[in-house]
Amino acid sequence: EKVWSLAFIHFPPSLADLLTLVAPSSVFEGDSIVLKCQGEQNWKIQKMAYHKDNKELSVFKKVSDFLIQSAVLSDSGNYFCSIKEIFFWNKRSNIVKIKVQELFQHPVLTASSFQPIEGGPVSLKCETQLSPQRLDVQLQFCFFRENQVLGSSWSSSPELQIPAMWSEDTGSYWCEAETVTHRIRKQSLQFQIHVQRIPISNVSLETRAPGGQVTEGQKLILLCSVTAGTGNVTFSWYREATGTSLGMKTQHSLSAELEIPAVKESDAGKYYCRADNGHESIQSKVVNIPVRIPVSRPVLTLRSPGAQTAVGDLLELHCEALRGSPPILYRFYHEDVTLGNKHSGNYSCEADNGLGAQHSEAVPVSISGPDGHRRDLMTARVLWGLFGVLGFTGVALLLYSLFHKISGSDCTLNPQEFTYSIPIPKTEELQPVYVNVGSVDVDVVYSQVWSIQQPESSANIRTLLEDKDSQVIYSSVKKS
Repeated sequence: EKVWSLAFIHFPPSLADLLTLVAPSSVFEGDSIVLKCQGEQNWKIQKMAYHKDNKELSVFKKVSDFLIQSAVLSDSGNYFCSIKEIFFWNKRSNIVKIKVQELFQHPVLTASSFQPIEGGPVSLKCETQLSPQRLDVQLQFCFFRENQVLGSSWSSSPELQIPAMWSEDTGSYWCEAETVTHRIRKQSLQFQIHVQRIPISNVSLETRAPGGQVTEGQKLILLCSVTAGTGNVTFSWYREATGTSLGMKTQHSLSAELEIPAVKESDAGKYYCRADNGHESIQSKVVNIPVRIPVSRPVLTLRSPGAQTAVGDLLELHCEALRGSPPILYRFYHEDVTLGNKHSGNYSCEADNGLGAQHSEAVPVSISGPDGHRRDLMTARVLWGLFGVLGFTGVALLLYSLFHKISGSDCTLNPQEFTYSIPIPKTEELQPVYVNVGSVDVDVVYSQVWSIQQPESSANIRTLLEDKDSQVIYSSVKKS
């Protein structure tokens, strides 16, 4: 193909006016620009060229329009066209100045804070303004961090809410705005957002257990918490005796829980936890965790001088729980049934340390003796604090002394010596004959005297009382 060289000859205005360049009068970014070069005798045209700022843009072998699909600001300039006819006369059109106007300004990224506290929210906004002549144009926006799209990609909203910023969110941010037709897209300048981390402070360890106390067999939760600190916090739990880690959790929170599904007696001891968010590992105070042991089922045994218990014999009721955390409360029970003698019947005992009472099996007692008028005097003493190898062993003793007196004897006691009396049970329910409800540090003794018939003399009884241990207390004599 031959290369044409153009030499423009200046003709009189009458000849130059014969070639005209037609262009739009108003152009905005994204608009299409169509340039038309028109002559009076198009059939003579062998070559047509379009020029911008004296630079050739395109050359055609026939009459053709020049199209700019989507105008940008750089398309602004002075345009004209030229032709070559068959008689080798070169002609040039008039010059048309095209000014491409800005459809919307370059967006500017703004943030509620460019140095947010870790864990706090940040609001990003992509601000721009449309040309007053093109306010009907719809825009969409997108936000970026280190070449990663934030949110749900493109949106008609110029704002983006980030609920929580973390240290890993530190980086370079910018936004883009474009027309919904995707013709024009503009990017903002990049801004650095640096997330500030708050160090850990005030680490504490506390326990959570059903009923507020740690009991063997039940669930225990060790709660490690901090009052301040941001970011990913790593919580770890330790037993002081071994120093080994019981567990570890990393999460965006100020507290974490470690659960022990079923506590054992061997779990009792001192514990602590640590928290770390990358600045420094902080330890809590050591917490002593006691484990309370429910009482085992007590065993009731009866001890008397002979194989057969008779009136006047000393009867010892021995109640023992081999396992359980102190203090243990013991109760002795006697069914309210008279079988020839008031103290005959089934006896049982109960042990309770506040974690659930346990009842022994019933032990039958049959007391033999002469029928007739008699006086029964019962004394009791509770002995605390026996220890076993496998755990705490609780023992309670109830001593019955059954005294037979001459019919018609008189028994009078000084009312000032009376300390405590227990009424005779009148209901059919199981009633405690004796309950040691006193302090562990006090040796409290209770007794109860029941009378079938008014005695005639009390001399022998008084002598017997004076010889007894001063810690034994006797109740007043009641006549049924």
